[in-house]
Amino acid sequence: MIHPDREGRTSAVRDPQARLEEAVGLAQALDLEVRETLVAPLRRLTPATLFGKGKVEEVAAVVDSVEADVVVVDDALTPVQQRNLEKAWKAKVIDRTGLILEIFARRARTREGRLQVELARLTYERSRLVRTWTHLERQRGGFGVMGGPGETQIETDRRLLAEKIGKLKRELVEVRRTRTLQRSARRRVPYPTVALVGYTNAGKSTLFNRLTQAEVLAQDMLFATLDPTLRMLKLPDGRPAILSDTVGFISDLPHELVEAFRATLEEVREADVVLHVRDIASEETEAQAQDVRTVLQRLGVDMDERRILEVWNKVDLLPADERQDAAGDARRAHPPAILVSAVTGEGCDDLLRAVGALVDEAPPVDVYAPAGEGAAIAWLYRHGRVVERVEGKDGSVRLAVSLSPQALGQFEQLFPHAEVRGAG
Repeated sequence: MIHPDREGRTSAVRDPQARLEEAVGLAQALDLEVRETLVAPLRRLTPATLFGKGKVEEVAAVVDSVEADVVVVDDALTPVQQRNLEKAWKAKVIDRTGLILEIFARRARTREGRLQVELARLTYERSRLVRTWTHLERQRGGFGVMGGPGETQIETDRRLLAEKIGKLKRELVEVRRTRTLQRSARRRVPYPTVALVGYTNAGKSTLFNRLTQAEVLAQDMLFATLDPTLRMLKLPDGRPAILSDTVGFISDLPHELVEAFRATLEEVREADVVLHVRDIASEETEAQAQDVRTVLQRLGVDMDERRILEVWNKVDLLPADERQDAAGDARRAHPPAILVSAVTGEGCDDLLRAVGALVDEAPPVDVYAPAGEGAAIAWLYRHGRVVERVEGKDGSVRLAVSLSPQALGQFEQLFPHAEVRGAG
């Protein structure tokens, strides 16, 4: 496992050793046994091999001594660099993009997830056609490609690859159309939507389970969650909301994956509130937060115009003095921040109250329900936030209730006998 420490890299705001440890976590997520790790300073890029001649020879000696079958380079390699390093090290070479793609290919469960991963993988491997694609297809069963990766097959392989990519894109169009219809149906139900985003392994799925009493896979592992999951969430006043758990982000997330998961992450773009979950106990928390913001911007999510709440998770792992400092920082943070522990539940009630306040932008309206309209009153409690209730002697009830415009319109259709008397 090698992490090239590039001088002048714009994203080099984090410690190279921490980046190396993250890469080790990625390799372990693929059940690779990591026998040796090193950080390789990279002052000048060598077009043919990325590393200089001396470093290539040094790594070759290490590969031979530990009898490694695979060398993971925690950076993006060109096809030429990958081929030359494989020759020099006499081992298979995988770059950071290939490693993440393999993890995604193994973890995706839904049809949409598998289609997106396969499209991303084929797009990445298109430039590595001879060296990688036909080789992997023989391992995975392939798509009807016969023969080995010889030069005589190159045109056939290119045509088959282009056909497969085209087929995947057409299938994804249909899947995305279905998802759009599902979102449209949810909009007709006046529930606010809340989306979880964050760096991989920040604790999103654990928090998701804590808030919704769900049983989504939550492990101390990079990319434990790939497919979006939706569950009902009860706000403090009893009103329901829809909470979605999304794929975790990572530094230098491959372009192919950002594009492939654009439709999935539209859940974030459509959400009423975005919860940015951060591992506040990590020394890399600021750098990780910036990586998340960068990916969201690439997806077209304007962080300045969204209702965003930062969730500073894993507060239970902080020493007492650091916890006090974090609490002070959270009070001054912009966007607002809430300290929580998804494991112990600490701060989760405060988080739900903050979410409830963010989704209640509409000013309360006065609703008069005559006697016998108990169903209308119960509906308002389920779909709005009741801030005042006055009961009349004749059995009527007047409520001051905060409702979204969609909910207000649906209420007036369902219960015409109840009177909406204007803003409170």
